[in-house]
Amino acid sequence: MGEFTHFNEEGRARMVDVSEKEATLREAVAGARVIVNQETFALIMGGRVKKGDVFAVAQVAGIMATKHTSGLIPMCHPIAVTGVDISFEPDEASGAIDIFATVKCKGETGVEMEALTAVSVAALTIYDMCKALQRDIEITNIRLLRKSGGKSGEFVRE
Repeated sequence: MGEFTHFNEEGRARMVDVSEKEATLREAVAGARVIVNQETFALIMGGRVKKGDVFAVAQVAGIMATKHTSGLIPMCHPIAVTGVDISFEPDEASGAIDIFATVKCKGETGVEMEALTAVSVAALTIYDMCKALQRDIEITNIRLLRKSGGKSGEFVRE
């Protein structure tokens, strides 16, 4: 991983200077999982949650969160995101909803934190919309699945 770049000469936190880095196409894909019981799962899938369309609201929340990442994570750079896509894969057998976010930009630094923030907030939104139905909802497995672009190249989770 090399030297720590997020500390200044005094050993204090700093935002890394990326002004000398080449702007390249960058992409990151992150995932998360929300586990609910079968009754809650059926209500979500049937569009019968009283607060509204769970997937539509969670999708918009994840996209909005992407655009606010640098305001939430102290050392993140504000990034001109060029695209965000959020998808959901319901798994009825396990009562789970897998969430995936793909984020793209042309810039000097990556969009991993934006993708991770997107799936996190989408998962929290599902929780919020369903908490009156079930209190023991689980949010798990938030992780970076893939990234490309920039000096460090490609990463694919195995």
